[in-house]
Amino acid sequence: MTKTTTTAPVLGTRALNRASLDRQLLLRRSPLSAQAAVEHLLGLQAQNVKPPYYALAARLEGFRPDELSAAMEARDVVRIVTMRSTIHTHTAADALTLRPLVQSARDRELGTFRKGLTGVDLDRLAAISRELVEAEPRTMKQLREALLAEWPDADPFALSVAARCKLPLVQVTPRGLWGRSGQVALTTAERWLGRPAEPAPSPDAAVLRYLAAFGPASVKDMQTWAGLTRLREAFERLRPQLITFRDENGVELFDLPDAPRPDADTPAAPRFLPEFDNLLLSHADRTRVVPADLKGRHWQGNQAYRTLLVDGFLAGVWKLDAGALVIETFGTLTKTQRDEATAEGERMLKVMHPGEAYDIRFGGVVRP
Repeated sequence: MTKTTTTAPVLGTRALNRASLDRQLLLRRSPLSAQAAVEHLLGLQAQNVKPPYYALAARLEGFRPDELSAAMEARDVVRIVTMRSTIHTHTAADALTLRPLVQSARDRELGTFRKGLTGVDLDRLAAISRELVEAEPRTMKQLREALLAEWPDADPFALSVAARCKLPLVQVTPRGLWGRSGQVALTTAERWLGRPAEPAPSPDAAVLRYLAAFGPASVKDMQTWAGLTRLREAFERLRPQLITFRDENGVELFDLPDAPRPDADTPAAPRFLPEFDNLLLSHADRTRVVPADLKGRHWQGNQAYRTLLVDGFLAGVWKLDAGALVIETFGTLTKTQRDEATAEGERMLKVMHPGEAYDIRFGGVVRP
């Protein structure tokens, strides 16, 4: 990360934490609709079906899971691979623009599978794949088998990755619907949404939206979020209309002049976040949410735990197990903190699992 030699004011870790929580609709719950929140947040990480629903439950006042499902059924939001080569829930408009923005990253990803694609004409592969999935949604297995008939000596997995990288494939409903879902079947975003893809937005426009949802942030922070490189030029073009700060390590941070930057002592209530929540994945330096001594503690292998925020920072993990919400903390909570976490847990369960009986219990302190 670039360090600045200017006299830009310093934003401490707690100040960055409060700003991030505010932008992420986690400092206080927002009255936004589910679709409007998905747009503001530039999508929700959706490697699994349930996380976007829990993400919105933590952020929105009055949210109900069927609101997001209804938007998905209406094709106002979709599930598609975008940032960091991971599935995100995006608005239809963002699916048609943000995917082109990160296409260069998908092209680089495809390069890592070149040995398994020897002799494969990638343009022809894309054309065949498009014809297949636009005729009717196909599972990845069906698509892979069809491509193997054309290139029997290619690596099957590489063929399916190539189709996903070359085309903006969305997961059609009922996949992704709360309480229903189904197997993954794919078609193109253009076919599903009934309109052509838009030109990729300028990096400058994406920078402004990223800062609105994740700022203040460094160039490397945004590159981490997007899975892109070479964004410095866009930040430099925008510098006259942005303001800058330094973090406690001297790294230059950019921000929108009128964006909220709450006082570092602003209270932050507990929040239950899903696995892979973008709050914890969208900065190169994650200490604004994850204390340095807890780095990596919310992961096991390549899987993430559901996380609990206390006072705005990672404080534990949680799970639903045998009729109980089980909370395991990384340190000892005060009685007030336990009471507040319990109340927030009760609220989350009422929103996400109405009519179901769950106990809430603390499973003890998780040791390193």
